[in-house]
Amino acid sequence: MKTQSKGKMMYLAGEWVDCERTIEVLDPQDNRMIDLVPASSVDDMRKAIEAAQEGYRISAALPVHERIAILNKAADYISAHHEEYAVTIASEGSKTIREARKEVTRCIQTIRISAEEARRINGETIAFDQMPGSEQRVGYFYRFPIGIIAAITPFNDPLNLVAHKVGPAIAAGNAVIVKPATATPLSALKLAEAFDHAGLPQKILSVITGYAKEIGDVLVTHPAIRMVSFTGGLTAGESIVRKAGLKKIGMELGSNSPVIVLEDADLEAAVESTVSGAFWAAGQNCLGVQRVYIQEKVFNAFAQQFVERTKRYRTGDKLCEETDMGPLINEQEAIRVESWVQEAVEKGAALLCGGERNGAYYSPTVLTAVPKQCRLAREEIFGPVVTLYPVPDLETAIQEANEADYGLQAGVFTQDLQKAFEAIRHLDVGGIMVNDSSDYRIDAMPFGGVKGSGLGREGIKFTLQEMTEPKVVCFALSR
Repeated sequence: MKTQSKGKMMYLAGEWVDCERTIEVLDPQDNRMIDLVPASSVDDMRKAIEAAQEGYRISAALPVHERIAILNKAADYISAHHEEYAVTIASEGSKTIREARKEVTRCIQTIRISAEEARRINGETIAFDQMPGSEQRVGYFYRFPIGIIAAITPFNDPLNLVAHKVGPAIAAGNAVIVKPATATPLSALKLAEAFDHAGLPQKILSVITGYAKEIGDVLVTHPAIRMVSFTGGLTAGESIVRKAGLKKIGMELGSNSPVIVLEDADLEAAVESTVSGAFWAAGQNCLGVQRVYIQEKVFNAFAQQFVERTKRYRTGDKLCEETDMGPLINEQEAIRVESWVQEAVEKGAALLCGGERNGAYYSPTVLTAVPKQCRLAREEIFGPVVTLYPVPDLETAIQEANEADYGLQAGVFTQDLQKAFEAIRHLDVGGIMVNDSSDYRIDAMPFGGVKGSGLGREGIKFTLQEMTEPKVVCFALSR
């Protein structure tokens, strides 16, 4: 076992290294410094890429059973240190300790599923004799790893979203370089610690901390990088696509997720589900409920129950077991959310509850009558704000839900199977949750969106397809 992770160090090609410059990792709750991490240079990133070229050859040569064993050992390590990982997530980010524990559990599942899927990277035989003149040919295709994966990850799920890129990359036999969010690098380094402990050969994995504006371009544009897997905002995603050049691209971008509640829905279940979906991780969730379209007959009842449940949400210390919601990732984000809400109110929206800021904290907020020209109606708020809209029927709800330039996931609450299937057919999204919030996800399912929500699909089995390529083999037999 190699040296364990320490403060001021990053994981470069299997070695824990430091830099002269450092970045403070702050707790958004009180701006207290938690730790320091290296502010890496362009040269550091180039070293990681150069090492990864050898790391790819090492990884591709690993027998599948060794990849499986390493992945399971890494999952075992995280499981044995579950609370330590949860405290790291809660301390550097926005999640409460209860939310952080769930993320750690999901991360363990993500890595274990990666181990399971490693044994199912299969090919197929090909009937070459379907083509006249090819009767004496037989063959097949198999899948091979593509090379070095650049994984650029966000702050809101700083452990599991890294695992969603690292786990499949290792399962497929690739090398992977992670550039974690500058605000939350410690969780990604903890994941590297698990793989270090599990005996992953050197040079296969790097976690390089630093400022994206300094080291991002060399990672994205380097010709040795064969795939860029990015999770983050639409503007940053579009910039990466323009710069990346000829390589595979996986983009999980933003959303403005709609939920439809019809008059026959179980209102109590719909309220509980959508409140949780709106305010999980302080609303900093790409799947978070942002717009709820409620059929007019039950609008008042739903809105009343929704506001009552929202007002019972407890904000405060993230490490307190009773806390429901913590702060946003920093005060600047809270100020931005506050300005969007103020804009909506100034243009005629009705504030039903919330709308108060205290440093990086922004209270769970509910509005109605939000004009369509407001940023809150059109863009991704990425904060604890939800808007309620009365609609006469399902057709209108679908039409209005599709107006946003995003299409990640949606929810619909109804007991009518016919209406559920109508929503499934016509909602322009990558996933639809029936009688559940738009933010429901398991780590094995295909995950991704349409329109401004991205390109490709995550979910281990589907990521493995992106991180491998088919190679065709054909034998011409003697006559």
